[in-house]
Amino acid sequence: MLEFLFSSTGRIGRTLFLLGLIVLLIPALLYQSYVDDGLRWTGWIVYPALLFPAACLISKRLHDCGRRAWWGFPVVWALFPGWAEPHGAYQFVALAILVVAAVDLGVMPGQNGANRFGPSRVEQAA
Repeated sequence: MLEFLFSSTGRIGRTLFLLGLIVLLIPALLYQSYVDDGLRWTGWIVYPALLFPAACLISKRLHDCGRRAWWGFPVVWALFPGWAEPHGAYQFVALAILVVAAVDLGVMPGQNGANRFGPSRVEQAA
């Protein structure tokens, strides 16, 4: 589990990617729901702790699609302004990046067979 969430090497398929994001999304939503305004400063601890594993998952999913991990930078950047309630052009650009990334990484299949980032999960299981 630690390698799954804290390593950016290798490849993961859509199902593991989406499950990993759900595992990270649950504490973020719980934090947002239950922490009152007086303790919002704790977000400087909670969100970075969730951001690193999210970047690792995005990196591995991009590897599965045959792309370098640095393509995940716009997605990670878009998490900041696009997360809560977007308003203004800056936030809507971030939201658009998140929507495109969700379709690209969560819906589109990865590369069949091995690529420069390793064998596919199907090949590893065989």
